[in-house]
Amino acid sequence: MTKVPPPTQKKRSGPLLDVLFAATAKAAAVFTLLILIAILVSLTISAWPAISKFGIGFLFSTTWDPVKEDFGGLVMIYGTVMTSVVALIIAVPVSFGIALFLTELSPAWLRRPLGTAIELLAAVPSIVYGMWGLLVFAPVLATYVQQPLQKAFGDVPLLGTLFSGAPVGIGILSAGIILAIMIIPFIASVMRDVFEVTPVLLKESAYALGATTWEVVSQVVLPYTKAGVVGGIMLGLGRAIGETMAITFVIGNFNQLDSLSLFTAANSITSALANEFAEAGEGLHQGALMYLGLVLFFITFVVLTLSKLLLSQLQKGEGAKT
Repeated sequence: MTKVPPPTQKKRSGPLLDVLFAATAKAAAVFTLLILIAILVSLTISAWPAISKFGIGFLFSTTWDPVKEDFGGLVMIYGTVMTSVVALIIAVPVSFGIALFLTELSPAWLRRPLGTAIELLAAVPSIVYGMWGLLVFAPVLATYVQQPLQKAFGDVPLLGTLFSGAPVGIGILSAGIILAIMIIPFIASVMRDVFEVTPVLLKESAYALGATTWEVVSQVVLPYTKAGVVGGIMLGLGRAIGETMAITFVIGNFNQLDSLSLFTAANSITSALANEFAEAGEGLHQGALMYLGLVLFFITFVVLTLSKLLLSQLQKGEGAKT
């Protein structure tokens, strides 16, 4: 009778490798934090000439005059915030509909090709979006959207102001729509992925109790995946806030805030940095641009903080319900 040799056992790694792995992971986290602090410190040092002269009033001034070295960032801040808000208002419902269709309603043969096509939109360079927006979308928006809106609501006090402006198709609304098209693939992909991780048993149980598709999504899928959904929306918002080239083509690059119209030409922080930084002289002009970069950094930090607070409130509400 032949003797069966015992199965070979893989030699376990010693405690030294565990210590090295933990130290490497900790070093990576600390290194990332140090880079973040270094960026913040360098921005503050570069922006200090403008900070020391204009102070907090820089955030509320609409003047941008490099000749007289009088600078204010309200126009750029307003353009950045408004274009991002318009983009989110358009992109979030569309992305939710795409994710819902791909996970709950789409036929099996269409699910993968359609999902791949949507993801490919994220690979299109931003400059292509900008050129398409300037040469194709802006004339269409001016002819078939802006002019009819002005004719219909031009005499209405609030709406008339909202839709006023030269019918050229360039401005905050055009930039917001282009941004929405750019961030839809990111938000939709994240929503689809988190919707798919919902346990099938939970959804089938809800369907078995007679729930509709919307009830399953709103009562089962969304509560289970709310953290991922909020994360996807914040990812899209960060992409919208930091976009440069596409915005530069279609926002108008106008450093004055003459009207609150959605069709008025405006400017954004990233567009101002891209257009003026190479030609800015040392001193207040460069300092003002770096001050804008510091403000953009702060806006991003505030957005991330608010998303964390929103998630914590959602979790507390869920605990109160249970």
